[in-house]
Formats: sequence, C-alpha cells, structure tokens
Amino acid sequence: MNPFFQLAKKYKTPREVQRYIDSLKYNKADSVQSAQAGIRSGQVHCLEGAFIAAAILEYHGYEPVIMSLESIDRLDHVVFVFQEKGLWGAVGQSSDRGLRGRAPVFKTLRALAYSYFDPYIDETGCVRAYQLAHLDETQTNWRTSSRNVKKAEDYLIYLKHIKIKYSKRRHYHFRKRWNAKIILPRKIYWW
Repeated sequence: MNPFFQLAKKYKTPREVQRYIDSLKYNKADSVQSAQAGIRSGQVHCLEGAFIAAAILEYHGYEPVIMSLESIDRLDHVVFVFQEKGLWGAVGQSSDRGLRGRAPVFKTLRALAYSYFDPYIDETGCVRAYQLAHLDETQTNWRTSSRNVKKAEDYLIYLKHIKIKYSKRRHYHFRKRWNAKIILPRKIYWW
C-alpha cells in the first residue's frame, strides 16, 4: 500500500507532519533520498524531510512547494512551505532546532525566509536569499524513487533566488553570540 496514504490518514495537519519529521533521525549522508526511501530509512536531511512533508500533505490539498534558503557558505537549507488563512508556515528537518518548521504566522514569504536568518548564523552560515519551487518542476521522482534524486537538489542550486537584505551589524552580533556558544532563545513560532 502507498506509504503516504497511510501516513496521511495518521497526520492530517502540517503541525502533525512536523512532529513526525521530528521523530526521524537526521541524515548526515551525502545523498538525496526520495520521500519513500526516507520513510523507509528513518533518517532524513532537510530536502528529504521536505519531500516527505510534501508527499503526505498533498493528500490534504497542499501543493508540493518548498522554499530553498541560500547561504553564503553554500550549505543551503530547504523547508516545505504552506499557507493557511493567508499566512505562511513551514515544515522542516534540521539537526538545529531553530531551522525546523514554523507556525503559519508570516504575512509574506520574505518574512518566513527571514525568520531563519538569526538561527542560521554559525561559523560560516548566513541566509542571503530564498526562492520557492514546486517539486514537480524538478522533473524527478521525488516521491517514490529507489535511486538517488540529486537532480532535485541540483535544480534548487541553479534556481534564481531572491536576495534578502540584512544588516551586517545584526549578522556580526549573531556570529559573535554563536562563537561565544550563547544559545539562541526559542521563538514562539518555532515548531
């Protein structure tokens, strides 16, 4: 039976899907598994988590749309995005709590993307741009392939992103906090 259908019966909202994604281990491998392969392995990184969220939530009428967040160090991040009552939210996987999902409280996609700015800063990382992509535009079998679907990742890398203007002072402040190992307080909209 289709694994997405079974999961969609159990997880009906983006928040419930986020809890499911949180239960999976973080995949540190340099591979790109399809949603089905990620479910089977029980280990997913951000793009694979976005595949799973999209595959499950399609059954509840959500489009398989993701947001690519481009970093200055080329270690980009991807989240599944959705809209409820005109507000944007996200479902995401990361080894960093601050880079996971977001409650649907953002009026614009830019505001949603910018919500990842502070927690993204580490020794080398800083979000500099974002863009949306419909997963079917990647021309890959991101849902059920048993093979590596790196072509989807390549599609996102070459996609033209929208620049985010940010304060160099803010960047410096959060880099300094990161270097001092000061934990960023959890925001109420983080899932």
